[in-house]
Amino acid sequence: MPDKPLLEFTDKGIYCSKGQFYIDPWQPVDDAVITHAHSDHAYAGHKHYLAHNLSREVLYYRLGSDINLRTVAYGETVHKNGVQISLHPAGHVIGSAQIRVESQGEVWVVSGDYKVEDDGVCTPFEPVPCHHFISECTFGLPIYKWKPQVDVFAEVNAWWKNNLENGLGTVIVGYSLGKAQRILQNLDSCNGPIFTHGVIENTNEALRRNGIVLQPTQRITADTPKEAIRKGIVIAPPSAVGTPWMRKFQPYSFGYCSGWMALRGAKRRRAADRGIILSDHADWDGLVSAIDATGCEKVYLTHGYTASFARYLSEIGFDAHEVHTLYGGEEEGTVQPESEPAPENENSNTSADNENLEGVEDTK
Repeated sequence: MPDKPLLEFTDKGIYCSKGQFYIDPWQPVDDAVITHAHSDHAYAGHKHYLAHNLSREVLYYRLGSDINLRTVAYGETVHKNGVQISLHPAGHVIGSAQIRVESQGEVWVVSGDYKVEDDGVCTPFEPVPCHHFISECTFGLPIYKWKPQVDVFAEVNAWWKNNLENGLGTVIVGYSLGKAQRILQNLDSCNGPIFTHGVIENTNEALRRNGIVLQPTQRITADTPKEAIRKGIVIAPPSAVGTPWMRKFQPYSFGYCSGWMALRGAKRRRAADRGIILSDHADWDGLVSAIDATGCEKVYLTHGYTASFARYLSEIGFDAHEVHTLYGGEEEGTVQPESEPAPENENSNTSADNENLEGVEDTK
């Protein structure tokens, strides 16, 4: 009878029976290793958590300060029942990690979510050589090819400046962990002050407690003058779109940041004035290059365009397989077009005036 694989796909998550731990489980377990703090990967209810140092304060904020959490640096080795575990940069959001698992010379890597472009905010993606690579493929179609970030934000800052010259406010939407900080760090603060929705600012504050240096921001409260806001820019989560909280900034121009903006009609479906193609996930070329760089013998695709991407990888020589998980897609609190993978923890009924929106999460 053949030995069990080092990692298995179960109804609770990715499981290492030899080490007796799960990776990003979606059901309560005793021992969970977490790739990053997005809500489709980091669930409440586990007895023990292991994650990267820079995920610490966001995990405490989202899951509660009483969780039993151990954090480690990139490359630091942890042993669980004779199995070696180490975390390596995924480039997805601050604190995101690929999980490397080794036993008796056999190496598996769980990517979590990742992108290969260095965004200047989180630690850049590093390929990790392995025999088996478990990868996302959220944007696993050749239509998804991202512009360089420098070009995207040159357009964003020019749009903001033009709005100021025309007496319009500016609202830019991106999910609260990852894209919001990427937007913040690339805005030209010479244009004006940067304001944030409470959900965005709560996450920023957690990251600052973890030692992350971010541009100055101002939390919007009931006392924030509308005219002051119009002279700056507002960063808001997708769940704020179409709510009274956002409408009070009228007149404004509204830009939506998402990889899905590459699809025709996506901007219209979100009622956005401007579709900004920006994702914290790898595009088609990034996925292919990342998988190839591992030198893996087998690749397993967890979420996204798994069927078509597996077929393509098989055609170019990889032993590729689809697997079923509960990992999600790109945006928090938004509804994707029918042709897109579903978002992580979609919840269209959440009020944007309630700052407890962190359970409503984006992933793309």
